[in-house]
Amino acid sequence: MNKKKNTILIVDSDPQTKKMMTIILDDADFKLIDCLTGKQAVRLSVSTEPNLVILDLDLPDMQGIDVINALREWSEIPIIILSARAKDSDIVEALNRGANDYVIKPFSSEVLLARINAALRSSNVKEVGVPQLTNGPLMIDLVRHEVFLNNELLAFTPKEYNLLRYFMINCGKMLSHRTILKAVWGDSHGEDIQYLRVFVGQIREKIEREPSLPVLIITEPGVGYRMEIADIAPLHNQGILKLLA
Repeated sequence: MNKKKNTILIVDSDPQTKKMMTIILDDADFKLIDCLTGKQAVRLSVSTEPNLVILDLDLPDMQGIDVINALREWSEIPIIILSARAKDSDIVEALNRGANDYVIKPFSSEVLLARINAALRSSNVKEVGVPQLTNGPLMIDLVRHEVFLNNELLAFTPKEYNLLRYFMINCGKMLSHRTILKAVWGDSHGEDIQYLRVFVGQIREKIEREPSLPVLIITEPGVGYRMEIADIAPLHNQGILKLLA
């Protein structure tokens, strides 16, 4: 019996499509994992570490675009969209969000296999990615969008989460006000420095022991902010700084 080569995660709620893909891919000696929903897809991407994801855009619980966004927060795993949507706008959005390729249903088995093999050849990813960002006692779970301090779950709004995540990814770097604002809020907010100060203050209230004397998010006067690389807290043994590749 041939040894299965790469693992492919199929994310599609249509039974006929999944049956057809199972026949095609199993015959090509791929190891297959399948699921119906976007949330399952994200969790399986972490737990099973597939080599490639085939993703429908229309899922029962969320849009495939949201799955792309979730995976691209921590992984460069190849993603091929397999969808009945044939509009240029849908294709462009999926590719801009991070999909590697786009195949329209109904599809040719030869074309799909060729696209899969091309995506696998061009990928130099050996692991699924880093599902966590950690700096001392502070940890972000990128899959669940949760923030922990000393293993205690903190309540963060989506925008606070995105801002903290940006600081964590760029830990140790001096970041200008404009750079932060454009990365987290978009080009139209490049001058909203007071807006940024408010959110930094809110985050400091949640993660700093003394918010008025911060040791994690430091102000660079007249320039911006820097997240310091924190000492490893005694009650957080795995506090190694992990950054996205």
